[in-house]
Amino acid sequence: MRTMDDVMKIGHLSLTASTQLRKPAQSEQSSAGAASFKEVLGRNVIKFSQHAEQRIAQRGITLKPEALAKIGNAIDQAAAKGAKDSLVVYRDIAMIVNVPSRTVVTAMDGNAMQGNVFTQIDSAVIVS
Repeated sequence: MRTMDDVMKIGHLSLTASTQLRKPAQSEQSSAGAASFKEVLGRNVIKFSQHAEQRIAQRGITLKPEALAKIGNAIDQAAAKGAKDSLVVYRDIAMIVNVPSRTVVTAMDGNAMQGNVFTQIDSAVIVS
């Protein structure tokens, strides 16, 4: 039986289990002091726009906690390079992500990607 602690709600999506938050680097800890839980959570959460939630539901896309952690790392990499809007490709899922807000704007599976041209992005991250 699952408890509420085992389920994460993102808009209309429910994710089971919990993702492990990355530990801030030593330089982040020393320069900012002890970060509050809210600050740490805000740096690591991936948000989904209503449009992205609809597309994920329509296309039957499933994101497990491990996938969310890898996507979060990809967003961190894009942010480190100064990206604003990035195409993140994880396996057969493509997502357009607004990097500063860590928000997935839209998502599509392999079938929907065929023949599409991705515009208004400044970077792409391929997640393995």
